[in-house]
Amino acid sequence: MRIEQHGVDVIPEAERTGRPRDIVSFLIGSNLALGVVIFGWLPVSFGLGFWPAVSSLAVGTLVGTVLVAPLALVSLRTATNLSTSSGAQFGVRGRLLGSAIGLLLSLGYTALTLWVGGDAMVGSLARLLGMSDSAAGYALVYAVLAVCTAVCAVYGYKLLLRLSRVLAVGMTALLIVGLFAYAPHFTTRAPAGTEYLLGDFWTTWLLSVVAAGLSGPIAFITLLGDYTRYMSPARHSSRRVYLTTCAGLVLGLLIPQLFGTFTAVAVDAADDYAGPLVQQAPFWFLVPLLLAASLGSIGNAGLMLYSMGLDLDAIVPRTTRTRATYAVAALATALVYLGHFVWEAQDAMTAFVLLLTAVGTPWAVIVLIGHARCRGRYDSEALQVLNRRSVGGRYWYTAGWNPRATLAWATGSAVGLLAVDTPLYTGPLVPRLGGFDLSFLLSAAVTASVFLLVSVPAGAPSPASAPTPASAPSPASAPTPASAPTPASADGDTPGRRSGEGSRDAEGPAVARRP
Repeated sequence: MRIEQHGVDVIPEAERTGRPRDIVSFLIGSNLALGVVIFGWLPVSFGLGFWPAVSSLAVGTLVGTVLVAPLALVSLRTATNLSTSSGAQFGVRGRLLGSAIGLLLSLGYTALTLWVGGDAMVGSLARLLGMSDSAAGYALVYAVLAVCTAVCAVYGYKLLLRLSRVLAVGMTALLIVGLFAYAPHFTTRAPAGTEYLLGDFWTTWLLSVVAAGLSGPIAFITLLGDYTRYMSPARHSSRRVYLTTCAGLVLGLLIPQLFGTFTAVAVDAADDYAGPLVQQAPFWFLVPLLLAASLGSIGNAGLMLYSMGLDLDAIVPRTTRTRATYAVAALATALVYLGHFVWEAQDAMTAFVLLLTAVGTPWAVIVLIGHARCRGRYDSEALQVLNRRSVGGRYWYTAGWNPRATLAWATGSAVGLLAVDTPLYTGPLVPRLGGFDLSFLLSAAVTASVFLLVSVPAGAPSPASAPTPASAPSPASAPTPASAPTPASADGDTPGRRSGEGSRDAEGPAVARRP
């Protein structure tokens, strides 16, 4: 199998052979890992019993899916990843915001997956073979997982798809076996000695909705396009892609998370999950648990690393996706060691997902509003200006940035950060909101209000038509010729106009090479 050659460039139509059911395979197969299972433990560690934990996970996942799933349709139209596609709303330089958000999200979740999977592997090997659980043992297991993950991510889309199909079946079987393994000790109460993390039931339950439930779909705000860019709108309808994305997100997140909740109350996991999970596992289940910890971690972290490689490739156009993937793999591995030896795991993980939710949600809201306004009509070639180290084009706006979208994102993110409540940081708005963490809702509402206020659409474009087969343009090629229809911008202005150009035609300036 060849290493994937595409980075964030436009996927040629002839190579867009993906099917909607592939995204279900990706979202289920890659998420059946302990790095996702552990989010089912979070509500229990907050002091919630089984049923309150289940309800918070279900509500958060369903609400998050409604917001996130439509993002899959953006890359279906642009044939590139979501952070690059966001240039239509933020500008070809402003879309670096999306790349940075995606990089941080994937980086954190990759480190989390390798950390949890590695801990479970060391514990299982210690009981099976008497392997020492010393620092050297952990370091060795983390390194092996990181190398295997990096290899899968470097080979890219096709290998990850095959791996996800296998994991979707194999990991589901292992989790079902796990239910029988831990069933004798199952209870619906919270672990002994735990108290509500935020002092009372409802504020703690709401924290669980955001930190454990919503954070799952939010983790995919920049990832979904990595898969749908390989699907052709000429062969697959938006409705079908949307529905399969919803199914993949709900099943791929709730199955492992509910398993995590079930096992957390069964093993009385209050302050740690991987340790009690291994120590209280029946001896006959240790081999299946070892397989789940290793293979699941490689599959999940592989997809995250793949996305990180694309984001770093977009941020640093001079590099290649392969080199970028190796670089972020090394960084993620370093975070794994810090997560094990330095940080307080629960507090650090909770704070991480809440803070990134607060800044990632506004970005997703703007991309979705822009997509609705332009009705899925994009100039895919004009989105590649920064990657080709050029200037100009329909999405140039002001020096490559759309100030209106950037203002709306910054305002929504600021409000979200002021309203977030984590074990490590409490925003000043939290007491005024009755002690509730409403960062997700406030950041989304404020962003939408500001963006709609400062950007008024000039007129509705005609319905989108299927894109023509993409050719491989040279780096110096200009955007679509003047005879092509002009896609509407996110805020209604003609994106090609530069500051001071007045009544320049709707096509905007041609893309010019830097000297």
